[in-house]
Amino acid sequence: MSTVIFSLRRPSGDAEPTVVLPLVRRTRDPHEGLWALPGGWLGDAENLEGAASRTLAETTSLDPSYLEQLYAFGAVDRSPSRVISIVYWALVREEVASTAHRERVDDDNVAWFDADDLPPLAFDHTAIVGYALWRLRNKVGYSRIAHGLLTDEFTVADLREVYQAILGRRLDPANFRRQVESSGNLLPTDRFRTGSHRPARLYRSNPDVELADRGPLAE
Repeated sequence: MSTVIFSLRRPSGDAEPTVVLPLVRRTRDPHEGLWALPGGWLGDAENLEGAASRTLAETTSLDPSYLEQLYAFGAVDRSPSRVISIVYWALVREEVASTAHRERVDDDNVAWFDADDLPPLAFDHTAIVGYALWRLRNKVGYSRIAHGLLTDEFTVADLREVYQAILGRRLDPANFRRQVESSGNLLPTDRFRTGSHRPARLYRSNPDVELADRGPLAE
């Protein structure tokens, strides 16, 4: 089984984030030396989600904020030994990914790549990543999935940056604020983030609301 792990990374200090994912360099055939999704075998006493969490931790040291089964991939030519792979996809908060990256800085077999600029991948992993990206971009329109990439408290601008990174396009700030504030999906706190601009209110995700039919960008 394999896991597609999405997080965010800022190329420089104040730059807007992009969607990134970790890959593992294969150390044996087939496809020795190529990059691949982190994964491993299903243990005799494991359920699928438990195995996905374990292999994710073993290969990348990451603890996801969101984990969901994506699809089963079993094309005849995907592997010389006809391996069927159950694939999960996960979200990891930016600060968690940054910490894990620093801890594994000397590990040449694990590296982070921009999701839209990947090297050649082993097996059918390029197609798997593409499908996972489609799933993420589709789901962000009708669910709270973007919140899995945020800290517990965030500003509306933070949330808009996550949407922009996932969708790959700019969003009108005023229109976005109006839509998310009317969705009932945000709980305002009494705290503000201060800086060079006027203070920005901090929000929390409302766990009692799931946008089943129309998300903030469904129009």
